[in-house]
Formats: sequence, structure tokens, C-alpha cells
Amino acid sequence: MNREDFAGLVLDACRRMEERGMTVGTWGNISVRIDNESFLITPSGMSYGCLKTEDIVLADMKGFVIDSKRKPSIEHGLHRMIYKYRPDVGAVIHTHPQYSTAFAIARKDVPAVSEELVQIIGEGVKCAKYALPGTEELAINAVEALGNNNAVLLANHGAVCVGSTLGDAFKVAEVLEKSAKTIIMATIIGTPQVISHEECLKMQDFVRNHYGQK
Repeated sequence: MNREDFAGLVLDACRRMEERGMTVGTWGNISVRIDNESFLITPSGMSYGCLKTEDIVLADMKGFVIDSKRKPSIEHGLHRMIYKYRPDVGAVIHTHPQYSTAFAIARKDVPAVSEELVQIIGEGVKCAKYALPGTEELAINAVEALGNNNAVLLANHGAVCVGSTLGDAFKVAEVLEKSAKTIIMATIIGTPQVISHEECLKMQDFVRNHYGQK
């Protein structure tokens, strides 16, 4: 695909994020990796509904903007650092949904309480140490807490979800939000039971090696 095609995918993802209530106003940001040297990311402070493909910013892995008329999201450093340390990641979505953000505000991890979360995201979702938005410290904290999982919470802020494609990253965001909601509901009627480390490993092995048309 060329730059226009990739930008179109980012635009579609922006509208999908807005329609599904995963953000408010101009908050949140989305990027897609072009190759090992560059990625496309949403611009800073622009409403998703008015974006055009030419507004999506092309940046390199050193933080420089390439042939773009807009400023990139202030979190471009976070996206760049994730791509640097996770070569398996092809897309990053930073969301502000209600229930995931509740965990982020409480600075609590989302434990591995559902098979869906374990299979799609990993063995729970950690909340990164607090840092101001747009800073290198936030990027470092997020990458450290993300590890090899597919989602991380930003303290007092929101969630960051990753995947090999934008579709995969969206699935992660949806599973995280559903998990956060069900944990809050389960806490009202009882104590959520965490799936053991051993069972998590078995589930992940099943998905990798046996699930689907393998």
C-alpha cells in the first residue's frame, strides 16, 4: 500500500474510535507503521470528523516529520518508542474509554480474570507509572509496563492498545474495555477470581498453536 492507502486506514480507525465512544473531542491518537523507518499518526488537536488523508502526519523513527503540513499528536514519542521496542507491532491506538480509564485513574492493573483478556491481550494489563502527557518519561513508563502484552494503562489518563494491524489493535481495545467493565460489575456482587499463571500459559499456547484453521 502507498501512503494514501495507509492514511485512509487511519482515518477509518479514527471514525470507528469516535463512534464507539473510545474518546472525547480531540483526545486519543492512532498510528500505523509504514515500515521500519516511518509511521503515520493523527495530527495534534484536530477533530476526527474533519480530518482528511492529507492531515495524517508521516514521521520517522527519530521523531522528525516528513513532508506533512500538520503537527503530529503530542504522543508521537510514545508511538515511536513502542514501534522501536516492539517490532511485532504494526498499529497503536490510544483511547479514553470509560471503564478502562476508571482503572487508570485508580492506578490499578486489570487482572487476568477472563479467558478473552488472556488470549487477546496477555496476562493482565499493567498501569504504567504516572508521567505528564507528551513526555519522554510517559513513553518510557508505558513501554516498560506494556512489555510483551498488547495493552497498557496510562495512570490518570487512558489506555494504549497495540496489534499487528489496526483491526487487531481495535480488538484489543474492545476486549480491554469489556474486561474493565465486567471486573467493576463483578466486584459489586463478589470477588473477581484471577486466572492462574499456569492456566494463562495454557490458554495462550492453545490460541497460538491450536485455535482456528491451523
